[in-house]
Amino acid sequence: MRKTNWLLLALVLVLSSFLAACSGGSSGSGGDGGSGDSAEGSANGDQVFNLEEASDIPSMDPQISTDTVGSQWITETYEGLYRMKDGEIAEGIATGDPEVSEDALTWTFNLREDAKWSNGEPVTAHDFVYAWQRAVNPDTKSEYGPYLMGGIIKNADAIAKGESDVSELGVKADGDYKLVVELEKPVPYFQSLTTNSTFFPVYQDFVEEQGDQFALEADNMISNGPFKMTEWNHGSSFKFVKNEDYWDAETVQLEEINVQIVKDAATAVNLYDTGKLDRTPISAEFVNERINDIGFQQYLEAGPWYLKLNQERNGEKTPLANINVRKAIAQAIDKKGLVDVVLNNGSTEINGLIPKDFYTSEDGEDFREASGDYLSYNVDEAKKAWETAKEELGTDEVTVEILTGDTTTSTNMVDYFQEQLETNLDGLTVKTLKVPFQQRLELDTSEDYDIEVAGWNPDYVDPYTFLSMFETEGENNHMNYSSEAYDTAVERSVNENALDPEARWNDALEAEKILLEDAAIAPIYQDGRSYLISPKVKNVYKNQTGSRWEYKWAYADNAAAENAQ
Repeated sequence: MRKTNWLLLALVLVLSSFLAACSGGSSGSGGDGGSGDSAEGSANGDQVFNLEEASDIPSMDPQISTDTVGSQWITETYEGLYRMKDGEIAEGIATGDPEVSEDALTWTFNLREDAKWSNGEPVTAHDFVYAWQRAVNPDTKSEYGPYLMGGIIKNADAIAKGESDVSELGVKADGDYKLVVELEKPVPYFQSLTTNSTFFPVYQDFVEEQGDQFALEADNMISNGPFKMTEWNHGSSFKFVKNEDYWDAETVQLEEINVQIVKDAATAVNLYDTGKLDRTPISAEFVNERINDIGFQQYLEAGPWYLKLNQERNGEKTPLANINVRKAIAQAIDKKGLVDVVLNNGSTEINGLIPKDFYTSEDGEDFREASGDYLSYNVDEAKKAWETAKEELGTDEVTVEILTGDTTTSTNMVDYFQEQLETNLDGLTVKTLKVPFQQRLELDTSEDYDIEVAGWNPDYVDPYTFLSMFETEGENNHMNYSSEAYDTAVERSVNENALDPEARWNDALEAEKILLEDAAIAPIYQDGRSYLISPKVKNVYKNQTGSRWEYKWAYADNAAAENAQ
């Protein structure tokens, strides 16, 4: 799409915003569709939610999954030591808080004795031991296991590198219902970390019986969470029903969750309007015309989005290996135009990695405000860096490719990036590659791209969940960035300064500064989401970490939907 098209779209949206404001309705933010605290009414009528996802689930294996879609539905079908409820840690298979030794290296979790798998077998500490060992076993090829457990649980690194046996992992069962974990170092966020799906238990006999087919079909799954998967039509839909064997089944009121895969935003809105979906995110072109709908809601996520600038591809240096190329690209995109016009969904521009309203100092200062702005939109600075880059590269013509997804929003975004970069950086040609989510993951892992549109949802509430990604040996670096100074600051925050909050705060500030002054990534925006949510949807809790939604406590108030019509 060329520049004139974006200007036309901007004018249309400004006009529709004006008309919406003149109508006198509310902004639509808030409401009770996604918050348990404000929900009213009661469960009545069919306890069924009809939802959508833009992508299929790559895998339902807790130790293999790395994506947000998989994490969402694994969290509903499995249960770890704890689960998230409205951003707070709630009991799962563990009862009460863990017992932590004085040196903060030994954590003991007491497990409930009434938890069962969907085949009727008890959930025990042995299931956690097997799952955690499996997560760091090189044969499993788990990305998250070594990433989340390495350097944290005793011997996890050595096992992941094939230097020690899985039996040496610092996790043991003290009987059937007590789990004892030994850490390499104090980890203040470890309890929060256990809510991540990588730490969920799996039933050894079933996993080994299924072999390499485990968790790839509904029939190849076993559950210990509130729901279980009963249908998985790859590429089109999947279905979950209440798990009657769940230890807290009395709390679960939903009987069924049906999920359609809908990539086209207009199609999703039509399905919502015709009552075939109870919730759908809406893209820019629908926000202003639907902002006064009773079902309109908007949320700011804790997920930053950025361009990953890969410095080496298939063994060859890319143009992104040049720091001035990276600085030019990072400063040549009008981020405000992106969030206001292209996204128009509640997202906000960001000039750093750590999102706002995510992490605060002991005296309540927000990290984003304390760290300040890096690589802000500045065409003059971008052009200056670009001319220097071309001199250093010895060419006036540079071509790069941007990798992204194939959804409507992804397509609109990458077209915008292409227009901005080619307009502001003379001699730059931008190609785009729009692929399904699973293929994008594969290209990312194999580092077979130049620039990738990427985002990250935090795994736990701590800056390390973001900063650790870009360490030289980070499991999710995948862009050939390396800085000794950055590695030192990040590692210091979780080693010698682990129990010193003020020192950790300063380490994180220093690390982010190094990362952005190196222009290792180009920060773009902090994710916001606009939704149409049926008034019948109640008590769906919203989380910052792990799965975006929590359905254990949800219910359908069909009378509320009828009254709203």
